[in-house]
Amino acid sequence: MSDKALFKNDFPELNVYLVGGAVRDKLLDRQVKDLDFLVVGSTPAQMIDLGFIPVGKDFPVFLHPKTKQEYALARTERKQGHGYTGFVCDASPTVTIEEDLMRRDLTINAMAMDDKGNIIDPYNGQSDLNNRILRHVSDAFVEDPLRVLRVARFASRYAYLDFAIADETLTLMTQLSGSGELQTLSAERIWQEMQRSLTQENPQVFFKVLYECKALLALWPDLHNLWNVPNPAQWHPEICSGIHTMMVLEQAAKLSDKTTVRFAALCHDLGKGLTAQEKWPSHHGHEKAGLPLVEHICKQLRVPNDHKLLALYVCEFHLHIHKAFQLKASTLLKVLNVLDVWRKPELFEDFLLSCKADFLGRLNFENKPYPQFDFMMDVMNKARSVNAKEFVEQGLKGNAIKEALVRQRLSEIKLVIKKWELEEQID
Repeated sequence: MSDKALFKNDFPELNVYLVGGAVRDKLLDRQVKDLDFLVVGSTPAQMIDLGFIPVGKDFPVFLHPKTKQEYALARTERKQGHGYTGFVCDASPTVTIEEDLMRRDLTINAMAMDDKGNIIDPYNGQSDLNNRILRHVSDAFVEDPLRVLRVARFASRYAYLDFAIADETLTLMTQLSGSGELQTLSAERIWQEMQRSLTQENPQVFFKVLYECKALLALWPDLHNLWNVPNPAQWHPEICSGIHTMMVLEQAAKLSDKTTVRFAALCHDLGKGLTAQEKWPSHHGHEKAGLPLVEHICKQLRVPNDHKLLALYVCEFHLHIHKAFQLKASTLLKVLNVLDVWRKPELFEDFLLSCKADFLGRLNFENKPYPQFDFMMDVMNKARSVNAKEFVEQGLKGNAIKEALVRQRLSEIKLVIKKWELEEQID
């Protein structure tokens, strides 16, 4: 996209700049999605006289009279109180563009562009872009705890470009994580950042960064506690449960773009953090032990019900699927019943993808076959092919219909098992 197509100032009496993410992504040759405009040297009265519509509550923001895009007056902020909302704003016409850009989080987000395509870069954002560094603009970074999550999300978003967080910025993030300020963030804001990270190509980077700077300990201690909890080397050459969970999330992102599947990957082994050390590396019963931990984090962060439901299913039943070829037809039918495949077959496929991610998310397991997925899809489809209509037509009623359904579904599942045995696909 050309500079003219990206940005045209149709109010020559205003000093308008394109700022933030649009400038950053243009310089990275990424698709520019959101345009944020900054007006320097103006006042609310002038903006309104020109037809702009005021919409800002905490600081002056206006909608363009034609495009309805947002235009904000240049401002400075001074910390007063706790949290990410405790700021006093100054949006007087004397605020310079350099002062406005200084309040931003990272140097790569502290650039502006005028309508001629000139880049205003007082804090060396272009240099950090070229060197693939995420660096804070000033020490005021520590005034906003939300920036810990934002930097982690940027690290996730740009992981494919090999961006790294500057050591001094990571130090400030760790300082913020230990200050208690993260606890001032609302549940909705934390989940919003978390869910946005789960949409990225490399969501595991977000959680790795939060672990590294101790933010995960403050926000989700049950996930943090998985690090340094060992697994049996035979099935987990990577050993560490935290590393395994990150590998599972990485595989989940390759298998599905649904944040439900990716969130389930994070939750599937939470129960291992409760295993007594004398029982390591075994984790007998960790599946059900993890269920209250899933419930807790979903309640704490107000996680949507569809995410919670899949996470609970995967937490409790992922080992059933790994051992699917060893289970009786009656046990397989119980799994189908619990997951209500009769009404939610698409949920079952997401469940199986999560289980597959768990299997592949281990050191040197990434390319191993996981026939359990196809086997269980076969089991589900055959079982679902049986319906009550044929038994009603036979004159059966009430419990007799239910019993006939169970018998026929078991029969179909047994046929699937036999077919796979004959095809020598079961080890």
